[in-house]
Parts: sequence; C-alpha cells; structure tokens
Amino acid sequence: MTILDQIIASTEQAVAQRRQQLPLAELETQLHRRGTDRPFAEALARPGLSVVAEFKRRSPSAGEIRPGATVEEVLSAYQRGGAAALSILTEEANFGGSLEDLIAARSVSELPILRKDFIVDHYQLVESAVAGADAVLLIAAALEPSQLESLYSSASSLDLDVLVEVHDEQELATVLELIDPELIGINNRDLRDFSVDVERTHALLADIPAGKTVVSESGLYERAQLEELERVGVDAVLIGERLLASGDPRAALEELTGGHGAAPER
Repeated sequence: MTILDQIIASTEQAVAQRRQQLPLAELETQLHRRGTDRPFAEALARPGLSVVAEFKRRSPSAGEIRPGATVEEVLSAYQRGGAAALSILTEEANFGGSLEDLIAARSVSELPILRKDFIVDHYQLVESAVAGADAVLLIAAALEPSQLESLYSSASSLDLDVLVEVHDEQELATVLELIDPELIGINNRDLRDFSVDVERTHALLADIPAGKTVVSESGLYERAQLEELERVGVDAVLIGERLLASGDPRAALEELTGGHGAAPER
C-alpha cells in the first residue's frame, strides 16, 4: 500500500466511527449554527499572489513541526503577516489534527478557512460546514471519478467552496472534464511517496484553462519561488511547514511575500 492508501483506509475507519457516535441526520440538525459566509475563492482571486497559510501539527515526512503551538498563537501571526486565507489540517492519525482545531480557528480569525483533510465521504462535508469551514479540499488522487463528482456537487450544495487538487496530467484532465472547478490546486508533493517537485506546478499550468484560480501547494520555501509562480500566472500558494518551523511565523510570511501580503477588506 502507498502512504496515500494507508491514509485513506484510516480515514474511512475514523469516519465510520464518528458516524456511529453521531449519525448524519443528527449532525445535519447542527447546520443552522454556521456563521457568516467568508468567501474563500474570492480571497484567492484578489490581485497579486495570495497566501493560504496552513496550520498543521505534524506530517509523515516532517514529524512534529511546532511542539506546543496553539491555533490562536499561529493564526494571529498569519493574519498579522498578511495571509489571505487559512488552511487547517484536520486529519488525526497521520497529521495530528482535529475538527477542534478548525472550530478554534473559526473563533479566533476572520479569514476564510479551508478544511484540509482526506475527504472521502459526504459526512465529512457536513462536519466541515458545522465546524465553520468556508471551503474543503478534494484530492483527485484519493477519489474515484464518481466519488469526486458526487462530493463536489454535495459540497456546492452546502455552500462550501472547493479546492480540487491534482498532481499530474491525467488527474487534471479528469477533473476538468468531470466538474470543471473554479479552484484548482497543484500539489507539488506526490501523496503516494511524499516526494516533492515544484516543477509540477510549471508543467501543469499550461494545461489549465484561462479564468481558473490556481493554487500551488507544497515545497515552497523561498521568496524567489513565489515571485516566479506569480510571474507565470499562479494566483495563490499554500504554505505550512516553512512558516510553522520558523521562530516567527509572521516574520517568515512577510519575508516570503516581501511584506506585500495584505489583510482582506472588511
């Protein structure tokens, strides 16, 4: 089994356990608690290169990233540093995340929030909406085409923006044919073996139709990389480890953007 296969298997098991503890019908009764909409897609489409700053506790490749970090501390730094939106990694078994991190993020920040997880079930979409997510990630490599199409439709019906992630030409072609999403993420990390190649973004960008919002994900550590991505037409970048592993996430974010990140209008 690949790393991705293992993560999907553990995710399916975890979702089944949560569904047993709180059936879908009961979970859906909590949807009325959702707060004011914070459009994630709009935040990424603003002029210039937008940064989606990620909070995650650990990863299979890096281990524990920022011991003792709190959601409040890190997200405050991100917002002051000019992040356009936030990504909260909620997968527990491999990344140490939780829906509690997402709920905390919603309470301490005004920025739009992406729930980053391995979404394989409609139940997770309802969870996301109830917990306060404005958008969810759907990973093409983790889903059969029929699953991807169904989950994309369900997310839209719940007023969740959807960042659809691809990492090769075949996945991109399938995604464009099936759902033609507004937001396309290019993951420079191959989730099957966790190798990273930033050239993936450059290779796939030419095949993405004009008018899409493109997000480059993973392996971004230097300001020169961001400047080059902006030059070739990328709209946003998703960065986590580089910021979290630094002594000062705000300063690290400002260094990467040259201090040009701007808080969204209110």
